[in-house]
Amino acid sequence: DTGVIEGGLNVTLTIRLLMHGKVRGVCLLQSGARINISEGNCPERIITLAGPTNAIFKAFAMIIDKLEEDISSSMTNSTAASRPPVTLRLVVPASQCGSLIGKGGCKIKEIRESTGAQVQVAGDMLPNSTERAITIAGIPQSIIECVKQICVVMLESPPKGVTIPYRPKPSSSPVIFAGGQAYTIQGQYAIPQPDLTKLHQLAMQQSHFPMSHGNTGFTGLDASAQTTSHELTIPNDLIGCIIGRQGAKINEIRQMSGAQIKIANPVEGSTDRQVTITGSAASISLAQYLINVR
Repeated sequence: DTGVIEGGLNVTLTIRLLMHGKVRGVCLLQSGARINISEGNCPERIITLAGPTNAIFKAFAMIIDKLEEDISSSMTNSTAASRPPVTLRLVVPASQCGSLIGKGGCKIKEIRESTGAQVQVAGDMLPNSTERAITIAGIPQSIIECVKQICVVMLESPPKGVTIPYRPKPSSSPVIFAGGQAYTIQGQYAIPQPDLTKLHQLAMQQSHFPMSHGNTGFTGLDASAQTTSHELTIPNDLIGCIIGRQGAKINEIRQMSGAQIKIANPVEGSTDRQVTITGSAASISLAQYLINVR
């Protein structure tokens, strides 16, 4: 009964929302919900809303109002014949999606028909996670009612097992080094990256890795380059992307950057791994960049 959940101040929820940086200008603190927004160096951002159900729904209403406002602004000088619907994406543990879909799709059909919103549950889990995206589109009133009904299902069917949350990755393009030059791969083209090339060359000068096989190569350690260390924390579920098959990727990063990279053994009870990068400032910077790309 959505009437019960709407007024139930003692009912608390945690809802995750996946967006593309469109939350600017929304003061969600006014909703009374506890709010966490993931880091902004990614094209996607996760908004986590937690608290009493009435506060959650108020925050959703504020977000939807902002999205509606953005659509109105974009339509001002547009020649488009139809107005696009407001669209939200929830991030839900995959173990709860079966209850949301229902036997033979009966529950999701019921939600669509009773709210008038378009609801689509992704078939695949989001990368490196056990969560799936639920896309909701329609007019604001329909979306709010749809979110309420989804919340009812989530409260009735708690997640099973361990949930690995989806973490958006920084926007980046694959990087290659050829002939001492750095390139990013965009579609079928290799785009030269002068700044990365300079960093790569400086890192090679200050490391024990030669830049090339000719007389222009630098084979010795530059005594003027001070060696320092930098530590990173990387989630366990992403460490495989950094290491690669049989250590191929981490060795590639070591060679490209000239840095020493040590990955600590997993610690019982911890969801993260410690990575220590040692080398010159240029080597560390390049190693960090390449790890972020991975």
